[in-house]
Amino acid sequence: MAANIASVANHPNRSRQPGAKREPRAADVIAAREVAKETQSDAAARIRGTLRSWQAYEDSGANGRRMHPGLFELYLIKTGQPIPDWLA
Repeated sequence: MAANIASVANHPNRSRQPGAKREPRAADVIAAREVAKETQSDAAARIRGTLRSWQAYEDSGANGRRMHPGLFELYLIKTGQPIPDWLA
């Protein structure tokens, strides 16, 4: 059974759906870490991730990677920061 590409792009679990949480930008991740006064290593350990993954979340260039909204929310909760409206 072949997947229809158009149906995959419109799948209800895709983040492009109206009202879906947006993924945090690299600047959001950097700002949250700086507010928490943590190094990249400390921040990665807090979410049980690797330093390289955290560095990729903070990289806004071609090597960057977007952090999942749930992981960003977890980091904010663990560091006692308020959840922004765009994430709630």
